[in-house]
Amino acid sequence: MSTPHAHHGLPSTVMIAVPDPIPIRRVLVSVYDKAGLEQLAVALKGSGIEVVSTGGTARALSGMGVKVTDVEAVTGFPEILDGRVKTLHPTIFAGLLFRRDRQDDIDVIARHSIGAVDAVIVNLYPFESIIAQPDCRPADAIELIDIGGPSLVRAAAKNHAFTAVVTGPEQYADLIAALGRGGTTLAERRRYAAQAFERTAAYDTVIAAWMARHAGLVSEPSRPVTAVPSTRGEDHAPLPARFSLELEQRLPLRYGENPHQSAAMYAPAGSRVGLAGLRQLCGKELSYNNLLDLDGAMRLSGLLEPPSAVVVKHTNPCGAASAATLPEALATAMGADPISAFGSIVSVNRTFDRACAELLLTPGLFVEVIAAPAFDPAAVELLTTRPTWKASVRLVEVPSGDPWGPTCGLELRSVAGAILAQNPDDCCDQPADWKVVTKTVPHPSLTPALDFAFTIVRRLTSNAIAVCQGASLVGAGIGQTSRVDAVRIALEKAGERARGGVLASDAFFPFADSIQLIAGAGIAAIVQPGGSKRDAEVIAAADAAGISMVFTARRHFRH
Repeated sequence: MSTPHAHHGLPSTVMIAVPDPIPIRRVLVSVYDKAGLEQLAVALKGSGIEVVSTGGTARALSGMGVKVTDVEAVTGFPEILDGRVKTLHPTIFAGLLFRRDRQDDIDVIARHSIGAVDAVIVNLYPFESIIAQPDCRPADAIELIDIGGPSLVRAAAKNHAFTAVVTGPEQYADLIAALGRGGTTLAERRRYAAQAFERTAAYDTVIAAWMARHAGLVSEPSRPVTAVPSTRGEDHAPLPARFSLELEQRLPLRYGENPHQSAAMYAPAGSRVGLAGLRQLCGKELSYNNLLDLDGAMRLSGLLEPPSAVVVKHTNPCGAASAATLPEALATAMGADPISAFGSIVSVNRTFDRACAELLLTPGLFVEVIAAPAFDPAAVELLTTRPTWKASVRLVEVPSGDPWGPTCGLELRSVAGAILAQNPDDCCDQPADWKVVTKTVPHPSLTPALDFAFTIVRRLTSNAIAVCQGASLVGAGIGQTSRVDAVRIALEKAGERARGGVLASDAFFPFADSIQLIAGAGIAAIVQPGGSKRDAEVIAAADAAGISMVFTARRHFRH
């Protein structure tokens, strides 16, 4: 028969009752961020608490009139290695980790003349803000990897049954209140510990992501991608074997894709780029479907360099245009498919101004969301006071920046029980590298249109076909199970506007039947990746129809 112990798996020992709340008689303070320190200093001065501190924190507290015991006086060992080693000592960590309800722990502490540390007030080196600076060198980043701080925090959090741990200035008011009533309760210490572990986990996640890039385990966003990736994968950017994300709920949603589904938007902690940094100026709350459409609209408008507008319905562009001015681009995009544009999402890549707002006041137009880098106040005034749908439209500012940095440069998508990861398809195509494969060569005036069409088709759902006139989408075939059906739908949408225009396909044509439809619609030029075993038949069909065709050697399939 086994003998019961007070602590499972540990030798039996004399147990001692511990009061709740536990008084704070000795505290260790070591903070990089000095915000709120004066408020804390006032409370410490009036409480009679012994304060142990380090380096700059000790000097700051002393300057505020707090009597401070330097950590060197406790450990009997000086700070060394430019401050890399100062608190990492048994005298400190035993004082943090001993169990106040175990007589054997108390005896060890007494035998080595180690004083208890009842609370730790620590915040960590600002690693994340340092690596965000464009001139940050690896050596600078490495010096800002905190060692002693997380160790102190984790030790105190582990021993939260007896030790309080405070990891940010926003917690000082609660700690000061606890000092005033005689100490911290177990519930408070448990909450502090949970928050502490969240902070150290987030801190380590940021460091791990940076270190993976520094070690070359994942690609930097600026790394060039070869025009024709190797089938063996040797030219692809490597993916990390493991990476961690700390996600925080950023936006509660009324429901998911359907009313019976709960939903929210989560973002990597601290990330404020892309949709993670959106700022809604007005209108109803955003929905799950709104956010999916916003993602599609923004990612396409961001690929277009001139003033451009994209109109999205059910994650697919139904209108897109570039022009000399943003109002001109918006008018063209909205006019590409007016029926689909009703109740759509609009994204632009310039400041949304008054002229754009006036355009949307045209009777019969209605949009759910307008996204832009910024809004002119006059445009906001018009859109929120004039149209009948003024209370419904959401105006959303979305900041620029690399949205893939917080996810190790990876685009993530959930599947049942797992996450799929890939490098984002955001590389630029180079028309100069494309190859004309037909006898008829595209007229030079068609090159910009071919480039525009191949940019648009990459954001359509495959099988995808885009028909364009100049820098305007006039017909799209999306999400079909056969490419010839996608061609038929795109040409039907375009109607007479297809004549003299260009057509882009996101992947190769498997048969020549699509070319026959394209020829009948009067398309002047085709751009497609190529790579089919029937390429010769497809090229022959284009030659017979007198249509020029260009191979890009890069596919932009999107499920």
